Amino acid sequence: MRVVLAFSGGLDTSFCVAYLKEERRAEVLTVTVNTGGASRADLDLIAEQARALGAAQHREIDARQAVYDGYVATLIRGNVLRGEVYPLCVAAVRTQQAIEVARIAREIGADAVAHGSTGAGNDQVRFDVAMHVLLPGVPILTPIRDLGLSREQATAYLEQRSLPVPEGSGRFSINRGLWGTTLGGEWTHDPWSAPPRDAWDEPADEPLAQTERREIVIGWKDGLPVQLGGRPLAGPDLVERLGRLTHAYGIGKGIHLGETALGIKGRIGFEAGAALVLIAAHRELEKLTLTRWQLFWKDHLARFYGDRLHEGQAFDPVMRDITAMIASSQQRVAGETRVELSARQFRVLGVRSPFSLFDPEVARYGETNALWDGEEARAFSKLAAIPSMLAFRAGHVDERLSNE
Repeated sequence: MRVVLAFSGGLDTSFCVAYLKEERRAEVLTVTVNTGGASRADLDLIAEQARALGAAQHREIDARQAVYDGYVATLIRGNVLRGEVYPLCVAAVRTQQAIEVARIAREIGADAVAHGSTGAGNDQVRFDVAMHVLLPGVPILTPIRDLGLSREQATAYLEQRSLPVPEGSGRFSINRGLWGTTLGGEWTHDPWSAPPRDAWDEPADEPLAQTERREIVIGWKDGLPVQLGGRPLAGPDLVERLGRLTHAYGIGKGIHLGETALGIKGRIGFEAGAALVLIAAHRELEKLTLTRWQLFWKDHLARFYGDRLHEGQAFDPVMRDITAMIASSQQRVAGETRVELSARQFRVLGVRSPFSLFDPEVARYGETNALWDGEEARAFSKLAAIPSMLAFRAGHVDERLSNE
């Protein structure tokens, strides 16, 4: 039996290689999909781990551009933050990983595909849905989920067979991708607990505190970042470069608690400095260039898009429709944003655009105006009061107001 396994090199997928070989007598082809956040050295270690575990073949696929074009671009344009906090670091990459694994499975005529998701998380849904859509009828093998293994049990299984256990796999579960890094572990099971200090890969406190404030300029076209500090960059390169910069300042760390695809509450830590900076800067540029109702409807649909992507429903046709509407709204979201970076925080200082709707020649808020006079303003205010005035007369009014 030939099995294509989505392989991260972590504890769960390392267990899957050994288990599928020994218990299912499978020829395992491991596929690592580079969706960002991994250095060349990291990818080489993953390949070495696959060989040491006995994988028949190992393939590496660079899917950073596909992730950016297919998902991250819409997440930026939509200002998508789940729970107003979390920029969907994992959901932005899992579907693309599944697409690449399915492609390899079709290419080699695999008998089955496999992934290392547990039975309690969102990733199992994301992988399974994609596989059911792209590989109908092909068995999906999920040893960790089916056996209900703990991390301690998976570690013991590998150690008993003298197989390499990934470094640092006992305490934390770390997922790195283009749109950010997530951190899991025992601490996530108690909503009162914070991540251990040594869980974060961060600069030492003293150098970070001494880091000088820095201002950066991000250039935008069609609602997407195209320049950083005046230098044109492709989307994935810009995100990764900005991510390294925000990491040096300790920017972008947070904790998200919310609904999972299975309906239970979940909690995760994350570091996504580039995502948070880009979304904040993009939102400010939109305020300058879009109308009130463009913003209103785009944000409503973008939130729905984020929810469905988070829950593994990227293949629903409505996602293409929403992406098209959001893209249409971004044709004049162009210009530059000024962002100040300092220790563990950032601020969007200013925006400018050739499509700005901010026109001091028309009126200066709270001061002067050119398109109307005082009498017209007085009449507007009187007309604006009519609906509430009629409701007040009819008794449809808050009791606290009527008693005053």
